[in-house]
Amino acid sequence: MTEEMDQEALYHRKFAVDTFNYVWDLLEKPDRTIEEDDSMIHAAHASRFHWEKIGEPVNLARGEWQVSRVYCTLNRAKCALYHARRCLELCEQFNIGDFDLAYAYEALARAYAIDNKFIEYNYYIRMAHLAGEKIAEEEDRSHFFKDLSTINPGSPSSSDD
Repeated sequence: MTEEMDQEALYHRKFAVDTFNYVWDLLEKPDRTIEEDDSMIHAAHASRFHWEKIGEPVNLARGEWQVSRVYCTLNRAKCALYHARRCLELCEQFNIGDFDLAYAYEALARAYAIDNKFIEYNYYIRMAHLAGEKIAEEEDRSHFFKDLSTINPGSPSSSDD
């Protein structure tokens, strides 16, 4: 790898990490403005873009998961479902399991919950539970089930047609 390529990889890694963390800060903020919601969407996509340049498949799956989570938080079911599906597709394509596979199912369950699609929600919440039980690290498993418990089926439906 040339020095220029090394610099480019460092650039992409820095922005992938920084924008991913920025999205988390906004997700955890209780009273976001409309401008912050927009910024959160753009930052999640930017993070996923930069991971695509230098990351492994697991980074791409996590990026898709985060984009889906942002859209779920903003009650945009169709966009959330698209990215949740991409997350699961990447997990299946690259044989990514454990924590990431459980979260792919969690993303689908969450997106179907906000879209009021309860048959699909019930299927993916079951899949998430089954995959969650297989998470190797106790701390990761505990964190996963805490997140899973925050899904609220029957929350307001999306209006993003």
